[in-house]
Amino acid sequence: MKTNPDTKTEITFEDFKAEVVNDYKLAVTSRECSLLGRREVLTGKAKFGIFGDGKEIPQIAWAKAFENGDFRSGYYRDQTFMMAIGELTIEQFFAGLYANTDIDEEPMSAGRQMGGHFATHSTDEHGNWKNLTEQKNSSSDISPTAGQMPRLLGLAQASKIYRNVEGIDTTKFSRNGNEIAWGTIGNASTSEGLFFETINAAGVLQVPMVISIWDDEYGISVHAKHQTTKENISEILKGFQRDDQYKGYEIFRVNGWNYAELVDTYQRAAQISRKEHIPVMIHVLQLTQPQGHSTSGSHERYKDQNRLAWEVEYDCNAQMRQWIIANNIATDEELSVLEKDIKKAVRDGKKSAWAKFIKPMLADKKNVIALLENMAASSANGAFIAKLKNDLESIDEPLRKDILSTARKALRYVVSEDIAEKLALQNWINNYIAQIQPKYSSHLYSASSLKAIDQKEVLPQYDGSSTEVDGRIVLRDNFEALFRKYPEALVFGEDAGYIGDVNQGLEGLQEKFGELRVSDTGIREATIVGQGIGMAMRGLRPIAEIQYLDYLLYALQIMSDDLATVQYRTVGRQKAPLIVRTRGHRLEGIWHSGSQMGGILNLIRGVLVLVPRNMTKAAGFYNTLMESDDAALIVECLNGYRLKEKMPSNMGAFKTPIGVVETIKEGEDITLVSYGSTLRLVEQAAKELLEVGIDAEIIDVQSLLPFDLNHDIVKSIAKTNRVMVIDEDVKGGASAYILDQILNEQNAFQYLDSPPRTLAAQPHRPAYGSDGDYFSKPSTEDIFETVYDVMHEMNPVDFPKLR
Repeated sequence: MKTNPDTKTEITFEDFKAEVVNDYKLAVTSRECSLLGRREVLTGKAKFGIFGDGKEIPQIAWAKAFENGDFRSGYYRDQTFMMAIGELTIEQFFAGLYANTDIDEEPMSAGRQMGGHFATHSTDEHGNWKNLTEQKNSSSDISPTAGQMPRLLGLAQASKIYRNVEGIDTTKFSRNGNEIAWGTIGNASTSEGLFFETINAAGVLQVPMVISIWDDEYGISVHAKHQTTKENISEILKGFQRDDQYKGYEIFRVNGWNYAELVDTYQRAAQISRKEHIPVMIHVLQLTQPQGHSTSGSHERYKDQNRLAWEVEYDCNAQMRQWIIANNIATDEELSVLEKDIKKAVRDGKKSAWAKFIKPMLADKKNVIALLENMAASSANGAFIAKLKNDLESIDEPLRKDILSTARKALRYVVSEDIAEKLALQNWINNYIAQIQPKYSSHLYSASSLKAIDQKEVLPQYDGSSTEVDGRIVLRDNFEALFRKYPEALVFGEDAGYIGDVNQGLEGLQEKFGELRVSDTGIREATIVGQGIGMAMRGLRPIAEIQYLDYLLYALQIMSDDLATVQYRTVGRQKAPLIVRTRGHRLEGIWHSGSQMGGILNLIRGVLVLVPRNMTKAAGFYNTLMESDDAALIVECLNGYRLKEKMPSNMGAFKTPIGVVETIKEGEDITLVSYGSTLRLVEQAAKELLEVGIDAEIIDVQSLLPFDLNHDIVKSIAKTNRVMVIDEDVKGGASAYILDQILNEQNAFQYLDSPPRTLAAQPHRPAYGSDGDYFSKPSTEDIFETVYDVMHEMNPVDFPKLR
């Protein structure tokens, strides 16, 4: 069921009545889903519920202004809107509540997200782009409050790029940039910094973005007086209102229970934003939340009787019902019949969704019970197995956990028995895990034919005219080649435009490609990444520059909760192949030379983490990524821009492989594993170790996520029988991650004749100055002495104690 999207043409009064009644029918349907959904949680069939009750009428008005090609970036109250645009049925609503893992039954996330988190499919089952201009689009929701805002900025900016940059193939992505990005947020969440950062950035960029603020005066139990100055977000933001002198926002206020005014407001907002490419804010006031925040509690605990009584009277559905009757659009009796029919339709949809959810589990239960019966009859421990079987049989509606847990426990009773029934159960368990585990774990990274790990290495080429230049020149000229090759490529960040970034890796490119493709931004890291996510979701190839690795912390929440989970939370039906560019390591001082790699590695699984040792390797990574559809973070060596490198002749074409290590020095005595700037220290230490008879093999990790897919490090350890990981992150950070990969994933322990070692930085940020660097992070002497100590433990005669 969806609203009539055509409100611009002349219609008869009968058509108007039919449209209004259909809208009311949709509002009641959504409300009944919320009410019944809460009951399903309280009865235990669903784990948690968070619903859109009280927001139905404004969302219907919004849907009328939403056109094909538009994008939504909302939050977990927008179920009525999704129903109104025809992207959420009753059955799909309940399938999401039950966490059905069938993408056809639960198209929002195949059970990976709780109900209320919505998405449309931007790609097909193979990861290929669909035509986004022919459908209504919703970027996949996330739960963190205001976390949808940075992405919203990028979705809107994409329209500006498509309208104003020539040469891009827009066939599947835009019609002259006419698309609006629509955002929604609760009034309490406007207190988050991400909201203010996005509002400011959109005002500066002047992009077609319409943000709806659903205002029911509360944030869970906390009233607006504790949330917002003057208790009114549009009041304190009225300085953003555009006027004859300044660009800014168009700001509307409208009551959330007034159907006619809501429809008019959203039509006007859409017309202004779509035509003039400006941001619009709609503050939707006097909304209610009839069931409280979620199924975790009751709003009667924190709302007084006056407020509760007001909410009953000004419930948007109740107000629309009164308006329909007062305007002779339908009678009370007609609406009562309609409401009764809707209750039945929602109950029937719920029953159907549950039946489809539980059907495969009932079949699995039947199979396991048969296996256990057979095994019990043949085993000396048959009585114990029979009890497990009976316990499973007593569960009328089992989950996969119940079934598999029972089967695995039963296997323990026949571990010493050689019977055919044991083999049958083993095979069932192994096959079941292989079949079911991907339903919960697939698509952390791209699974398409474009995935990064399938991109083959192309070596840099050098000819007789190749000269040695600063590393930044290699990077700069390679970016220029990429921008000529890919019209949809763009880069933006602090100082990235006019001066060509602080290290001149983009020198002169703004003059060549224009301010929209090579642009400066404000100091606002979270929305820089958000710009990239949104634009990447719409088919552009953005490179978002974060000036220093330390500053990535401002954007880490967005990278972790949004970018890193896009493929996973949509089972590959959305993608955002954003490249985040930054630089770090080996400078001076606490704030420009931190190494947060341990935190980054743990927080952004789903984003490739690439750590090139020089600018040629970095350029190769950019070339590889532009041909793939994975998101990635590239950390360039901050002290490498002025070091000399040979200029390749095949700019834009050579590719550094992802997930592949490189042996940069062969040796026999110990394997030294490192990456980035620290490798230069390792190389120097290796030269000095040769002077005392220690021949070290050096391996450049290159790619931390993914890590050494070919398991080349363990092959080296099989030869040297010793390993040390050197890293400038703090102890237990990236070095611990690398060692875990080597020992547990590559099973290198069997080849070790000496304990594995790690050498990392002190547990604090580096102190200022060259001495601060020396005493804070691993030095050449630290590497030398630690390796020497390993050899001393192995052979104290040939390598007497150094100190």
